[in-house]
Amino acid sequence: MSPDPRIEALLSQMTVEEKVGQLGVFADMVRPFAPDVNPETNMRNANEILEHVRAGRIGALFNGVGAAEGRATQRVAVEESRLGIPLLFGADVIHGMRTVFPIPLGEAASFEPELAYRTARATALEATAAGIHWTYAPMIDIARDQRWGRVAESAGEDVLLSCIFAAARVRGFQGERLDAPDSLLATPKHFVAYGAVTAGLDYNYVDISEQTLRDVHLPPFAAALNAGAMTIMTAFNDINGVPASANRRLLTDLLRDEWKFTGVVVSDYTSDMELIAHGYAADARDATKLAFLAGLDMSMQSGFYAEHLPDLIESGEIPMAALDTAVRRVLSLKAAAGLFDNPYRSLDPEKEAGTEHLPAHTELSRDAGRRSIVLLKNDGGLLPLRKSGQKIALIGPCAQDRSNLEGCWTLFGDKSRYVDLETGLRDALETADGLSVVPGCGFEHAIDGGIEAAVRAAQAADVVLLAIGEPQYYSGEAQSRVQIVLPEVQQALAEAIAQTGTPVAIILRTGRALALTGAVRDAQAILATWFLGTQTGPAIADVIFGDYNPSARLPISFPHDSGQQPFFYNHPRTGRPELPNTTEFKTRWRECSNNALFPFGHGLSYTSFAYTAPVLSTHRLAWDDTLVISARVTNTGDRTGEEVVQLYIHDRVASRVRPVRELKAFRKILLRPGQTADVMFTLDRHMLAFTGPDGQFSAEPGIFDLWVTPSSSSGRPVEFELLPGSA
Repeated sequence: MSPDPRIEALLSQMTVEEKVGQLGVFADMVRPFAPDVNPETNMRNANEILEHVRAGRIGALFNGVGAAEGRATQRVAVEESRLGIPLLFGADVIHGMRTVFPIPLGEAASFEPELAYRTARATALEATAAGIHWTYAPMIDIARDQRWGRVAESAGEDVLLSCIFAAARVRGFQGERLDAPDSLLATPKHFVAYGAVTAGLDYNYVDISEQTLRDVHLPPFAAALNAGAMTIMTAFNDINGVPASANRRLLTDLLRDEWKFTGVVVSDYTSDMELIAHGYAADARDATKLAFLAGLDMSMQSGFYAEHLPDLIESGEIPMAALDTAVRRVLSLKAAAGLFDNPYRSLDPEKEAGTEHLPAHTELSRDAGRRSIVLLKNDGGLLPLRKSGQKIALIGPCAQDRSNLEGCWTLFGDKSRYVDLETGLRDALETADGLSVVPGCGFEHAIDGGIEAAVRAAQAADVVLLAIGEPQYYSGEAQSRVQIVLPEVQQALAEAIAQTGTPVAIILRTGRALALTGAVRDAQAILATWFLGTQTGPAIADVIFGDYNPSARLPISFPHDSGQQPFFYNHPRTGRPELPNTTEFKTRWRECSNNALFPFGHGLSYTSFAYTAPVLSTHRLAWDDTLVISARVTNTGDRTGEEVVQLYIHDRVASRVRPVRELKAFRKILLRPGQTADVMFTLDRHMLAFTGPDGQFSAEPGIFDLWVTPSSSSGRPVEFELLPGSA
């Protein structure tokens, strides 16, 4: 790519202080919307921030909102600073702006990347209207330990699903043109292996093999960059003893040299400062030097670059050419976003005040919500319920709650538009007197007489909808849990309700997989509803009453017990696998088998589906050929429904122990009652490749098992052989 003459002209005029200023990202105290979100708040007031902007000492501001004030701030940068370089306005806009969509984990359960594209596009429309150019999303960490609070922000435990959703979200945020008024720059995070923190403890250390890093944690980032992301955010954790924000092997050798990434690397909030606490840097100056030379272009909030880079340049410890390269990247990002051509892009108060998009976004929130709900269990066909002629008791702390509908990382949601569960159900019922509502208990505390009132309501009802789960502050950053179970008071409520004998359907609100026990696990029906956002009530009502046939599938595995963590379906084989009727001296827990309560890919429908055995175009796949797989799927029930058809493989013998199963493709199909579809997949050797002991990524000839199934634990395999290539 030839140099941009405008950028080169600017660079030739800039002082060191102005260059360093472009590398600083600071909290927007001119229009602070959520100044207390992060652990330490920038205490500079608005006048001080504006003075820094005027002096060219700030390149970007974050987590401010408002087109009018943003426009005024941009005017200071463009018209009052010496060089007139525009500011970039960033924010944590994760799963919705004014309209809140399901948490990313829930949305991944849809197995519909197009849905993620649409919700990201809607989010971009609302965020850019509010004066934001740049979002710190999507989070694409692989989440294999449900104790980790940030599972909620991920697409779950599977690599393929995470890659596909990462790319869809990047495309949705950014749109077709980065310089369009409604384009929101995407920032895949956290680079890298943040989801592999030991014991699921946030910010903890990561000790990981090169092969696992490359085969599991890096692919979603490659997918996001291939989809057009121009910025990437570093992680808080270390990787094998080297903090991510000062890891030259990852930020330069891999990202720049191997992957040819030309965009901007930005720190997470003060992660360069935290090199000192890691014990990796001696002091602030040392941390600045280590982070910058590793390849960290922009420093968020610490102020270290502003304080120490000029001296490091003057001393020669950091070459001026390296500083120019980082500044060039930042200026190129601003140019790509169209800010040099139109610095007031996305800063239109009239656009911000517009409401014409609200009906469509409200309906999208509802549709995304119902497509994210997983029917885990439905014994005896308890669900769907009838809209009349049935006495329903809605019981539990989630029944009327409006404070925990969003889920984590929703700074800007319009709470006035949130619809709770009770309201959604009442609006759907033909007669409102068919519904009685009793909270029973709070999320973590008992209510005097609460359980007794709930029991009376259950005894008087034909069916109980027990709305329980985690409060939203249990999920997200710094919300690791030792025991991934329901709070004791809610479990006690469930046990009391079960004793009434009234059929119970669990409506489970959660930001992670939980270890369900007792009356909750044994309930006749269980719906995993995650945190669904603005249209929570109507979305759940659509599923409860059968207006929408549930079609989502689990993007994570629900364990039997918290002690099984980390747990993921695609674990490597062991030398002593647990076998049917053989348990002694095998890979198993003393208290339970080493399987899932509800496995990855699992999800039920109000109809049923039958699969034929997959038919292969050949059982001997040549090295450069393609294998075509066909399976016939029939809707054997009496309702139209959608099925997620999943293709898994297993490499029987390899130079490195392989996972017991790996998802390689999936398709979601809609079938009417009695309708049959032939579902086709293609497979080639590149889809069978992995990183070997020698560090090379390639496939190996040999025998493979293949499944076409509705989940990661079902189906019977067929085999094929990958033949060697010609020498």
